[in-house]
Amino acid sequence: MAKKLGKASFLCDEELALILTKVLDPSDRKSFSQVCKQWLRVDGLNRSSIRFLRPDFLRLTLSRFPNLVVFETPNSISDTDLEFISQTCPKIEVLNLNLVTTSLDLGLKCLGLPALANGCPKLSKVILTGRSSITDQISVSLVNLVKNLTYLDLGCCLEVSDKSLEAIGFGSSISYLSLEWCCQITDKGLGFLVNGSCSKTLKTLILAWCERITDAGVVHLKEMQCLEHLNLANCGRKITDTGGVAISAISTLKKLSLVALVKVTDRTIVALAENCFNLEVIDLSDCRLTGAGIRAFASHKLLQSIVLRFCNISGDNLDNLVFRCGSLKSIVLDSETLNQMRPRLRKRTRKVVTMGLMA
Repeated sequence: MAKKLGKASFLCDEELALILTKVLDPSDRKSFSQVCKQWLRVDGLNRSSIRFLRPDFLRLTLSRFPNLVVFETPNSISDTDLEFISQTCPKIEVLNLNLVTTSLDLGLKCLGLPALANGCPKLSKVILTGRSSITDQISVSLVNLVKNLTYLDLGCCLEVSDKSLEAIGFGSSISYLSLEWCCQITDKGLGFLVNGSCSKTLKTLILAWCERITDAGVVHLKEMQCLEHLNLANCGRKITDTGGVAISAISTLKKLSLVALVKVTDRTIVALAENCFNLEVIDLSDCRLTGAGIRAFASHKLLQSIVLRFCNISGDNLDNLVFRCGSLKSIVLDSETLNQMRPRLRKRTRKVVTMGLMA
């Protein structure tokens, strides 16, 4: 092996680490680590992120990577594993435990996350999507222990309720919060967010499929001081123009989703177009808007994308929007509407109209 390595065998760890920064392809990096024990060690010491597909190998291999910043696994993981991670990789800043749909949350109960929070003082981003065993006890403990928490995804954590929002609202400086499918969240919880310290820091709030939210809770959101992205998709019939018009008072909004809010009408759309000067993306799919609502955005200065899937719209309204809204880059339609309408649209409009989901 020494003959094959030649002068490379005389390189120190620091020099090898500099070479490694130039190796970007994962397969090449794997080959690098297989050259010899020194190269294997250097690779481990300079690895900043890892994705474990087989957590059963975690205890055998994790000690090679003491400088990890990002840890991810899409599979079930136990509390004792999380404690081991905190003891082995104290520099972790991002913990991604997003479960794939085919996986089961079998092991995580309540002890592992607090232990990891204690052992990893730089932890700031936590993704727990789909972890059905996450309760208010766990999330509250996590928020209280992770002092640098700025990003928290609790999507599909069905046991999370307003108690968690109280801890988040008054005990964090979070900038990103996802509560998608957290069906126990109510207007009371939104009140905690608005009245707490996070109202000054929260930029993204995902509330899709939180069907217990009503106008009373949505009205609170107008007090958010720097909210840029709000998702209220599929929150149900309890959100009407009362809540919609209140949202238009959030002047910092850049991205908004009102998908399937069937009680929201042109009154809300016009208010958004007139007052949300920074709005860049809006999703109005399956909303009961008319041409008047679409035309309201014709004079908007920053709008780049509008999603109108399953909306009752005309080609004339789309042409008008494209020719008058100079910042517009895309109009997203469902496939059926697009196929019916495309032949009748002006050439310039056809270049803007696309098929897909939210831009």
